Amino acid sequence: MALRSLRVGTCTSTAVFRHLLLPLTSIRFLSSTSVNLPKLQASEEADSLSQILLTQHNPFHAMESSIQLHGISLTPPLLEQILLRLQHSSKIALSFFLYSKSLPTPSPLLSTTSYTLIIDILGKVRQFDVVWQLILEMDQTNISPDSSTFMILIRRLIAAGLTRQAIRAYDDMGCFVTADLESSDSDSVSQNSSFCFCYLLDTLCKYGYVKVAVEIFNKRKSGFRVDSKMYTILISGWCKIGRIDMAERFFNEMMEKGMEPNVVTYNVILNGICRRASLHPDERFDRTIRNAEKLFDEMRQRGIEPDVTSYSIILHVYSRAHKPDLTLDKLKIMKEKGICLNVTTYTSVIKCLCSCGRLEEAEKLLGEMEDER
Repeated sequence: MALRSLRVGTCTSTAVFRHLLLPLTSIRFLSSTSVNLPKLQASEEADSLSQILLTQHNPFHAMESSIQLHGISLTPPLLEQILLRLQHSSKIALSFFLYSKSLPTPSPLLSTTSYTLIIDILGKVRQFDVVWQLILEMDQTNISPDSSTFMILIRRLIAAGLTRQAIRAYDDMGCFVTADLESSDSDSVSQNSSFCFCYLLDTLCKYGYVKVAVEIFNKRKSGFRVDSKMYTILISGWCKIGRIDMAERFFNEMMEKGMEPNVVTYNVILNGICRRASLHPDERFDRTIRNAEKLFDEMRQRGIEPDVTSYSIILHVYSRAHKPDLTLDKLKIMKEKGICLNVTTYTSVIKCLCSCGRLEEAEKLLGEMEDER
């Protein structure tokens, strides 16, 4: 294996595993508040047509002169797959979308999904005037926007730093979205409304606008059944910007209101404690580990067993501090508890072993990881 040819050099050995490592800063502790968009799928027709457009089409010329469909009929799924392949070429994507809109077809070619895709593409390049024109067009042609359409818009506005416009888009959503909100099931409507509110808070926090998220939460929480998920989103936001004091304050507020934290909430706090902690000299490392272990104890006292994410956070701290023996001990405990190890868990340990020159042990663990996959 590759490890046999390596020497103890820290940089060299660590680089071997860099492509495997999933940084803990990128782990999503919240259940993904994603939107329903189609995924890129294998399609020779979509590959061929998108390649023609990317290599031959001048966005200032008529689409017919370059698309050359070669007898292929556009269908809604094919249209969506082509748009996905054009997502980094907004002008060509918009030209193709407008061309598709003009085609005579026996059944409607455009749908809420295709509109949402082009809105996402245009939002990435901040073409928000065109985006709103498309939303108005949807409303006028009975292709109703859904909550995913607006959540895409909200995300792109926040990513562009336009937080107030994002909040206005959230407020305007009720004027356009009907299918998700008009239901005889009041619980379903309430859940969807809460989901959208959580998405707004979560997106604001993910892009660093935690104070804006807290402001909106405080102003509007009376209209929702506030739960631990909303608080966990805000706690995660404070941790993300290094304000552990505020994270603890919101954690305590949640507890005072009778909302029980779960393993996700504790993992957010744990990651906040560990991710930016200085680990040198050893006194700082010891303090960080004491705080983390104290949180572990609190979890167990509440009947919450730390999961693979909890342990992976601690392993990452050991790895950063170059503590191979402690790392292996914690890995052994995880195995004894029957915790299913993931790639992040293994690679944190492997990186630590490599950086400390213990390549044979790292090779053995790499083989174990490959056997588990």
